[in-house]
Amino acid sequence: MPKMKTHRGAAKRFKTTGTGKLRRRRAYKNHILEKKAPKRKRQLRGPAEVSGADASAVKRQLGL
Repeated sequence: MPKMKTHRGAAKRFKTTGTGKLRRRRAYKNHILEKKAPKRKRQLRGPAEVSGADASAVKRQLGL
């Protein structure tokens, strides 16, 4: 059986931490930022953790 290929779209969107947790980028911080409040934009800064319900599916896509 051939090796499983990594899902390239998922590989670009998710990173693993040293402890094995998955990090993702937050949504709604791409465009049309002028009408979004500074507080909202500030709170969208930095990576977020992938929820437990989705973690197993993402790990499978990443080949972990």
